[in-house]
Amino acid sequence: MNYISEAPPIIRDYLTYHETIKGHSKLTVNEYFLDLRTFFRYIKLKRGLCGTAKNLEDISIDDVDLELVKSVTLADIYDFLGYLSRDRERNHNSKDAGVGLNAASRSRKIASIRSFYKYLTTKVHLLEENPVLNLDSPKLRQSLPRYLTVDESIRLLNAVNGKNKKRDYCILTLFLNCGMRISELVGLDVSSIHDGIVTVHGKGNKDRNIFLTESCLAALKDWLEVRAELPLTDRDAKEALFVTRQNTRISTDMVHRIVKKTLLAAGLDASKYSAHKLRHTAATLMHQNGVDIRTLQAVLGHEHLNTTEIYTHVDNNDLRFAASANPLGKIKPEK
Repeated sequence: MNYISEAPPIIRDYLTYHETIKGHSKLTVNEYFLDLRTFFRYIKLKRGLCGTAKNLEDISIDDVDLELVKSVTLADIYDFLGYLSRDRERNHNSKDAGVGLNAASRSRKIASIRSFYKYLTTKVHLLEENPVLNLDSPKLRQSLPRYLTVDESIRLLNAVNGKNKKRDYCILTLFLNCGMRISELVGLDVSSIHDGIVTVHGKGNKDRNIFLTESCLAALKDWLEVRAELPLTDRDAKEALFVTRQNTRISTDMVHRIVKKTLLAAGLDASKYSAHKLRHTAATLMHQNGVDIRTLQAVLGHEHLNTTEIYTHVDNNDLRFAASANPLGKIKPEK
């Protein structure tokens, strides 16, 4: 769904700028809209401008204009952060459904608001002052990211079974070898594979080439042989690399189910790992085996190098080696 048509003019122009000038994907543009919709719903509720609406989700933002946008203060935004932290309902489908968004979710919404006001002040000059210029983002807790070891990755691949074994094995192999995002994987077409390379359509409508390993090529060969026997009639399914037996392109929800089912079959904790963790596994194993961070940035399709750095954490063996390399580590007290 494209939310641009639902936005009031001042937000619609901003979203159009990101889609056409910045080249951001429809998914990213939709996320900007949803974040801004929540924010201005809150502002209208705070100002007593919600009419007969009783719940935040029922408040329309059709009448949001420059006057309301200009009236927002830094105090309003800190109040909004407090609402997100204490009262905002989390996703019903989340395993930890309840109220209060975590720091990462709050930080993303603040990033959307900051981007919107920066656009109004520096791009179209509708505002003279930016109320979020000095806004601090929620402090994010740094934690060691999870990834599968080589042995666990092999266990996962060996656990693939069922009537769609060739397809599912190929999907997991691409995740673990290429480090692509789930949205990138489901968007692959048969034509994306050529000359030992897969062309991935990533964030920001940017394409990148990833060289395929021997295991990827073997898994693709097996799957394409099965796929060739399927009676595909739907136009999109005919083009899609990964399809269902219902004659449709595979969905992200189905891929999530495949990953979870196989994790459980492999005896791995399905609550700790996901399709994204398989991407992280690929990045971590590449880095541990000598791939430098700049090359890894290109493989993963990261716009900024600091994003790649979260995938290149130091493991315990490196820490142990660093400790043993200190010449004072062998000095013992005299008796």
